[in-house]
Amino acid sequence: MEIIKLENLNKSELHDLFEGYFPAPYGRNLDALHDCLSMVNHPLTIHVDEDSLLSKLEERYYESLLRMLRATAEENPNLTVIV
Repeated sequence: MEIIKLENLNKSELHDLFEGYFPAPYGRNLDALHDCLSMVNHPLTIHVDEDSLLSKLEERYYESLLRMLRATAEENPNLTVIV
């Protein structure tokens, strides 16, 4: 099982991290991230460190990210999100 830890990342760093996991072109936005995570075909856990992300991301973007991650995990049984 692969684990991605989301902690102490601003918006650009967050997308830099995922850009390293997904093949080009990666759109560097939440819609593109949703599309990529929807197609993950192996067990993947995303661990979200709420406090450290909230300190670096705008609250609205953080909430959108979390909603997208949770919705995508409901759609894709290979994806687990832990907050």
